[in-house]
Amino acid sequence: MNPRVKSSLLWGVIDVLAFLVLLQGYELYTDYRYTVGVKVGAALVVGVGVPILTYVADGYLD
Repeated sequence: MNPRVKSSLLWGVIDVLAFLVLLQGYELYTDYRYTVGVKVGAALVVGVGVPILTYVADGYLD
């Protein structure tokens, strides 16, 4: 696998996990609960958007 693609995918995984941890912390702090659909949808947006953004940004930063 291309190192640039691998790096982008790994950043996507890290950001999805960080997003879900932050969302859980917010829920614990405010006592407001999001539905599973909202959590999955937001995680998919982050999981697709971050790898694309990091792949494109890596091309400009090199």
